[in-house]
Amino acid sequence: MITCDVAVIGGGIVGAATALALSEQAPGRRVVILEKESGLARHQTGNNSGVIHSGLYYRPGSLKAKNCVDGRDALYRFCVEHQIPHDRCGKVVVATNESELAALDELEKRGQANGLKGLERLDSAGLKHHESQVEGVAGLFVPETGIVDYVKVTQVYGRLVEERGGQIITNAEVHRVTPLTEGFDLLTSQGTVRASFVVNCAGLHCDRVARMCGVDPGLRIVPFRGEYYKLKKQRRDLVNHLIYPVPDPAFPFLGVHYTRMIDGEVEAGPNAVLAFKREGYSQFSFSPRDAFEILTYPGFLKLARRFWKVGFQEYRRSWCKQTFVKDLRHLLPSLQADDVYRGGAGVRAQAIAADGTLLDDFQLIEQAGMVHVLNAPSPAATASLSIGQTIAAKAIAQFEL
Repeated sequence: MITCDVAVIGGGIVGAATALALSEQAPGRRVVILEKESGLARHQTGNNSGVIHSGLYYRPGSLKAKNCVDGRDALYRFCVEHQIPHDRCGKVVVATNESELAALDELEKRGQANGLKGLERLDSAGLKHHESQVEGVAGLFVPETGIVDYVKVTQVYGRLVEERGGQIITNAEVHRVTPLTEGFDLLTSQGTVRASFVVNCAGLHCDRVARMCGVDPGLRIVPFRGEYYKLKKQRRDLVNHLIYPVPDPAFPFLGVHYTRMIDGEVEAGPNAVLAFKREGYSQFSFSPRDAFEILTYPGFLKLARRFWKVGFQEYRRSWCKQTFVKDLRHLLPSLQADDVYRGGAGVRAQAIAADGTLLDDFQLIEQAGMVHVLNAPSPAATASLSIGQTIAAKAIAQFEL
């Protein structure tokens, strides 16, 4: 049996950052990361586009806004200190017609309220200066946006945890959590781990882990798959920075956009389709258990009644390349279907309340001996160092480490 002071369930970037913060804030305490896969960052962290978000989108005063701005600066410093390749390349948000100008104004106000530096309002000529192929009536240039490989970031977090006496146990899916008089026994695929305290950073499975611990999360994780196309090598020069549309304020996804990757590739997408498997990266992925839970959850059914038209359009885009390209051409009219090929996909753990509300901010629940991270949406990777410090502080205050 392995014993530890704190068991962190989940080896994505938030779990690894939390373990790193615990090793800093409570030196000498033994921290163990339990990861069900064979390595860190295999799901949400390892299947995103690697954007370092600036903090433009988030409601001032929200946990998202504060953690994104603090975490962004900390992440840039961390990448420099540990020689992790990154690029503060900036992005352009494009209003393609006058009906989007009010939303663009609101984005600019939010960015200013969140302390973003160097924001530049652009007219159509200014857009052309930054992105010659873009067509729009106005835009924002956001210089603090960047790109990085979050798998490499997470691996460095993990290495530092181990250097400070912590341990990473892979292939260690948690099957049962048994409360003891003091602490917990966690039955895993690698045997039993006895921990004084538990931090749940299980991402796509965080609600299930909470229930396993005897905690009602008050929500359910519903997976949404985001599918990408990639620009062919000879057409990557269509994109200089990152190019985003003005987002729909009623929907928590940012719309299809263009992202330069740290390896030089350019992704176009994603869409956002309901996935019938929590780790369903293929259009044909299906889990009877996951599908049953989704389709019988009142919160999802209420959401579906509100957004079925949007969902139908997302599925059309998923199965029809021409539809996907048509939407991409709203930003880059010169793009042709032959310029792109199907790339990878990621799955977002979208938390939905019982009343059908899409939870948009970070959500943490504390119980005796436990902290549960039940919603860590984008910009969780950008904000990971800040979120990790926040979670660790809550754990230490409660656990008296």
